[in-house]
Parts: sequence; structure tokens; C-alpha cells
Amino acid sequence: MKEYRAKDIEILEGLEAVRKRPAMYIGSTSLRGLHHLVYEVVDNSIDEALVGYCDRIEITIHRDNSVTIEDNGRGIPVDIHPKYGKPGVEIVMTTLHAGGKFGKKVYKISGGLHGVGVSVVNALSEWLEVEIKRGGKIYFQRYERGTPVTELKVIGEAKQTGTKITFKPDPTIFDKIYFDHEVLASRFKELAFLNPGVKIIFKDKRIGKEERNHYAGGLVSFVEYLNKNRNPLHEIFYFKDQKNGIVLEVALQYTDSFSENIFSFANNINTREGGTHISGFKAALTKSLNEYAKKNNLLKGKNLSGEDVREGLTAVISLKLPNPQFEGQTKTKLGNSEIKGIVESLVSKAFSKFLEENPHAAKAILEKAIVAMQAREAAKKARELVRRKTSLDTSPLPGKLADCSSKKPEERELYIVEGDSAGGSAKQGRNRKFQAILPLRGKILNVEKARLDKILENEEIRAIITAIGTGIGDDFDLSNARYHRIIIMTDADVDGSHIRTLLLTFFYRYMRPLIEAGYVYIAQPPLYRIKKGKKIEYAYSEEQLKFKFAKFGIDGLKFFRNGKSVNREDIIRFIEKFEHGIRVDNLFPLIVENGKKIKIKNPEELLSFLSNRGRDNSSVQRYKGLGEMNPEQLWETTMNPKNRTILQVTIEDAIEADRIFSTLMGSAVEPRRKFIQKHAKEVRVLDI
Repeated sequence: MKEYRAKDIEILEGLEAVRKRPAMYIGSTSLRGLHHLVYEVVDNSIDEALVGYCDRIEITIHRDNSVTIEDNGRGIPVDIHPKYGKPGVEIVMTTLHAGGKFGKKVYKISGGLHGVGVSVVNALSEWLEVEIKRGGKIYFQRYERGTPVTELKVIGEAKQTGTKITFKPDPTIFDKIYFDHEVLASRFKELAFLNPGVKIIFKDKRIGKEERNHYAGGLVSFVEYLNKNRNPLHEIFYFKDQKNGIVLEVALQYTDSFSENIFSFANNINTREGGTHISGFKAALTKSLNEYAKKNNLLKGKNLSGEDVREGLTAVISLKLPNPQFEGQTKTKLGNSEIKGIVESLVSKAFSKFLEENPHAAKAILEKAIVAMQAREAAKKARELVRRKTSLDTSPLPGKLADCSSKKPEERELYIVEGDSAGGSAKQGRNRKFQAILPLRGKILNVEKARLDKILENEEIRAIITAIGTGIGDDFDLSNARYHRIIIMTDADVDGSHIRTLLLTFFYRYMRPLIEAGYVYIAQPPLYRIKKGKKIEYAYSEEQLKFKFAKFGIDGLKFFRNGKSVNREDIIRFIEKFEHGIRVDNLFPLIVENGKKIKIKNPEELLSFLSNRGRDNSSVQRYKGLGEMNPEQLWETTMNPKNRTILQVTIEDAIEADRIFSTLMGSAVEPRRKFIQKHAKEVRVLDI
């Protein structure tokens, strides 16, 4: 037995704990964690806006993926802290649980209540620079991996006040340093809706894009934006009220769609897992509509369920409270027990009044809810047909499912495959121990345009639900999932793209916990097979093809910079970084010897030169569909865990996801056409 003594206990000083266990503080070191760094800094600026000192926030992503967040708030304090003998800004930047948000003297309401925000960003950055305008001066300090490398110094004069923070995430911490423009843009738009007095400007210098967000209408504008591609049944209901120091804002509108979309916020934090404020809101809605229906003899002795009254609902709930209790540092669920009753009473009072004063709206909402109730009763029998028991050994599975032999759900994978031909290849090429194959015949039903009773009549959807085993809707139980990886594998053409979107819409609307648990993936079959001599490479997009050619193009060349040779490995790393959107300029100017000397001035020139050279004498096969691959090729490129690329489907931004699904799969044609025209260059295959 190994001895365990006091000397074996490790004490992590300062911000070392953050660097050692980053996921504890920002959720993960993937894209979500990377974005969380930006959110933490922006939330501090929003907190300044909440107390009335900031009305402009500017976020800039630079070409090297560093980020600047600048506001016109009061500026982080720069005076010396009486207890610690350091400037306030240095304490905030280097000490966990340090800030002005624990007492109520500075911030009565705040999103960043844990006090670890900007210090965590500092700890997880390769470098961070802060500029503060305060007291007529501009102060500056630089940090590297959480440690100050300069003293706080005055670098100029200023008439205004504010804080400017620039940081570059540490590549030794994060899986990949590349911010998703659309995800960040959506979050900033969301913040502008929630804070109508604040102008939020987002500049992305990597793609030359600038977006200005300022919505005087607040939550009403938010609901209008969400329902832009739906047909509303009435004018937007909005109210703002307060009780016991808690301020509640609600905007809602019913549409003729069949999905429920409720988005909730507490102190501007998107509580995507809900919480007590959502429980109170739902209870109030059900109670108000049932009371109105009974009073007007519309129900004939029956009761509407919560599911009935929320069909077609789009709602935004924004709560401002002094002492929020969030579950976890990533703040996705509100836990304050007293909030449920406060929200329920405020919403019941306001919404009941709205129904009484707007009988046409009340009638339209209740007619829809009553039809939903009738459909729910009809769906009950259909749901029984697809409900699964917890055991893997009971209940009949779909006849076309080729199941795997493992009994451990965490090992098992389900490939949902387009067509019998690809299904046949997948069944032959798979590893039968842990990979199951479910071929689809044709396209599944578009669930955006149907109620649950009709959805459950669809044979392909029933097969999917039965195979996965979790049930659906109110019966959904994630612990019964028979597979922890559900992989959508379709052709890289228009039909394949449409089937993939139909499946994702179904999972998002009716089995969203599967996505939230990280169980849903999209297979990435290659588009091209490239062969040059004995070398074989696969490219998964038109864009990637030139990078594969570039790697072939290195052979037989010598590279020099400033008279010194450059290793082949450095050139390969350059290609790989450039492929992931990271520019490497320190290689240039580069001299290439190819019988004669060629001077290369920038990354684009080098990529073009190598790609054209690698293309010579290469043979390229383009795959039109999965069925064109033999079982061995399909296994090697798309199903073998050692070689394959599968994209995990995440809901980084549920609001944007909802908008996209309603645009692509809803009834309105013109918004879909405009969306496709706008994003045509960003995706591989589109379906109009």
C-alpha cells in the first residue's frame, strides 16, 4: 500500500487550481467553455448597465482569435486595497471570489455573482491586457497565464470612464481556439433584447463583419424576432411587475405552430435548464387558462394540461433578483425556492387580466389548447405502441434494426442511415459488438408541421423511438436510452441534407434531453478520395480538398526563412492551423526551392502554391453517396472510431436553434428562401 502523508498534499496557489481543473469553472475546454470566457467578461459590463453606469459595450474578435471587450462603465477600481496593498484591478484579476458583487453596496443585481469570472478568464488566457479609464487617466496592466507581468501604470489621459479587456485563450488549455461567430452574435443580440437601454456592437475582424444591436422594444421585440417566421394568433402580451425586491418581465404570444418555446433569464443569465421561475410561470399559465375556460363553459368538465396550454407558445421570461442561487458555475438553472410562488402570483394576476380584456385573443388561445387536448388523448394510444421498458432484453425492436451485442448503453452506438443500400454497407462494415444500424426508407415526417398524434403514426419515427428506448414527450426517460451515441449518417447531397434536418428537428422538438446529454452526433462521410502514388487521403469538404493537396505538394521541396531552413513539420503545422482558421504569419516571407527559388509573401500564396503542386498527378474520386462506398471504405472513413470524424450536436444557443428550425422546416416559404440565400456559402448542401 502506497503511503499517504501530509507532504503528499498539494496546495494550488492563486489561479493554479483554475488552470489545473478548468472545467470546474467554465464547464468544459471545448467550444462552450471557450465562449464562456467571452460571456464572463461581457456579463461584467452588463452588470454595470444594470446599475445604470453603462450604455455601450463593444466586442471585437481579432484575426488571431484574441478578443477585446470594452464598455463605458465606471472602470474597475485602481486605488490600493487597504487590506491587501495592491490595486483593486490586480486583486480582481488574480484572486478567485474577489469582486464587488458579494455585498449589496455596489451591485444590487448581478449575473456574475460567483466572483470568479474575470479572474478565471485571466487564468485561462495565454495573455490578458486591461485598460481602465478612470479619474481622468488611462491605466494599463498585462498578465500572462494569470500572473501580472507589468505593474499597473498610467499610459494616457481620458475624459470618459470605462474598462477595456483584451485576452487570448491559452491553446494549452482549450481543444481549439476558434470562436463561432453565429453563437456569439446570437448571445449579444439576446443581451440587447434583455437590456433595451444598452447598445451592443460586435465586430469580427476575421470575416470583416460588424453587427449593432439596440432594441428599444425589449422583450416585445424579442418575441417578435422569435416569431418572425410563424403565424401569430394575437398581439404580444407583455407585463412588468415586482414583489419583494424581485422584478419580473414577461412577453408571450401564441402562434399556429405545434412546438413550445420558453426562454428564461435570471439577471441576464440564460437559464437554459429552467428552474423555479419557469415552474411558477407554467403553473400560472395552466391555472389562468383553465379558470377562464371554466368560467366561460368551454371545457365541459375537463381540464387542460400544461402540455395543452403551451402548444404554439413563444415566451420570454426575465427575472431580476438580488440573491440568485444558480446550480453550478455555468448558471443554467435557478434554484431559489421562494421565486416559484412570486412568479406564479404575478403572472396569474397579469395574464388573467389580459384574457378578460382581450376576448378574441383568449378565444384563439383556448381553441388551440382544446384541439391540443383532443390530439393528446388520441396520441396516448399511439404513444403506448412506442414506449420502451428499461430492460434491453424486453419489448420487440423494429424489424429493420440490426442491433449490437453489447449490453452496456455507454458502449453502444446507433447509426441512423439513409436508404437500404447504405444500410447494407453499414451492416457489413460495422463492428457488431457495439454498433447498431437502423436504415430509414425515405424521409421522415416534418414534425414542425404536425401534432404528436400524427407524428406517432409515422412508421420511421416509431422505429427510431422504439430503437432508442427513452420514450417521447412526457414519457421521456433518459436513463432508458439504449445507446449513448446516436449517429445520423446521410448522403452529402440535397436529399441527405433534408433528411438530416428532419431528424435534427425531431430530436430537438421531442427528444431534446438526448442532445443536451451529448448523445446525438452527425457522421461526416468523406466527399473525396485522393490518391497520389501510394498515399491516400480523404477530404470531407471542397474547402478541405485544397489542404489535402497542399500536404501532397510539400514533397521534394526545401523551405528557407532569413537564410535558415524551415522544417517540413513546421509547414505541415502551418497547413493544419490555416485549415482551422488560424493564420500563421511568422513564417513569411518564405523562400521555396523547387529547382529555382520562389518567394512566398503570405499564407494564401503558400497554400495556393502547394495545393496546385499537390494536385498534379493526383487522382480524385468524388463520392455521390454512402452507397458508393464498399463496406471496408465506409468502416475506415466514417465508422471506425480511430479514424472517423463525427460532430457532436450541441445546443449552444437554443434561441438560435429554435429560429433556424422554424425557418427551415416551418410553413413560411419566403423566410426559408432568404435564409438559404444568406447562408449559401456557409454550408455544403442546401434544400429549398
